[in-house]
Amino acid sequence: MPEAGRDAQGESGICAGRVVIVTGAGRGIGREHALEFARQGARVVVNDVGVARDGASAGEPVAAAVVEEIRAMGGDAVVNTDDVADWAGAKSLVQTALDTFGRLDVLVNNAGFVRDRMIVSMSEEEWDAVVRVHLKGHAAPLRHAAAYWRDEAKAGRRPNARVINTSSGAGLQGSVGQGNYGAAKAGIAALTIIAATELARYGVTVNAIAPSARTRMTEGVFASMVRPESGFDAMDPANIAPLVVWLGSELSAHVTGQVFEIEGGRIAVASGWRHGTPVDKGGRWSPAEIGPVVDKLIADAPTPEPVYGA
Repeated sequence: MPEAGRDAQGESGICAGRVVIVTGAGRGIGREHALEFARQGARVVVNDVGVARDGASAGEPVAAAVVEEIRAMGGDAVVNTDDVADWAGAKSLVQTALDTFGRLDVLVNNAGFVRDRMIVSMSEEEWDAVVRVHLKGHAAPLRHAAAYWRDEAKAGRRPNARVINTSSGAGLQGSVGQGNYGAAKAGIAALTIIAATELARYGVTVNAIAPSARTRMTEGVFASMVRPESGFDAMDPANIAPLVVWLGSELSAHVTGQVFEIEGGRIAVASGWRHGTPVDKGGRWSPAEIGPVVDKLIADAPTPEPVYGA
């Protein structure tokens, strides 16, 4: 195991000694998170049930492969294959960190899959499966990690803990053909700001990212986008990890309740729903009066971001 204050190669790492859970860490963006946390000195619980792009056929040993990569670089990691959208499975995931490494400092909620369909054609199972893995798959690990950190704080061991959730542009702006996925990702953005407020008293920050990168879920949309002048691949999933690792470090203690959009080398803070400027009659409106008022409110409001695919 790397020394405290050293990463897997013996260099100083910003997460040295911290214990991190990354869900959905067997492939894509989650794998890159796990590897970069290890490079920065963290001990990592690599969670993945090993499913196909649509959530079928669990059991592929992808988490074990990532653990082997981490150990090969001199880091410390352990496999976990619990279902993060199962309440008991999420509790077991948190317990894996405690049993193996004696503590938990960072939870990165990343696991998910897609079953894209226009709303008019979507089945109940397609809706339930996607909302379950994304939204409940964030809420369940968060609930059990939060309970651990609350108990630590009450025992006088105030945590310096972090949660990084994974939303999406599909949740922030909407995406045609992804009503299930977009609704879940919008829910994750709301869950993030609620949890940030609730858990601040225990020494926990909660932020989210809305990443754009090439993964199994997006490979049909995002081909390689290499800039000829630099050789930089803007869609490489490894581009997302540095922000997540920084958010998981002690350096980010002043940042909470934020949703970061990240693509390639570009980072932005997303602005959520805000109260609009009201028109106040000072009494009850009649239905016939409403139309001109609504038209003026819409005309005066900022132009909304377009829905992806519209």
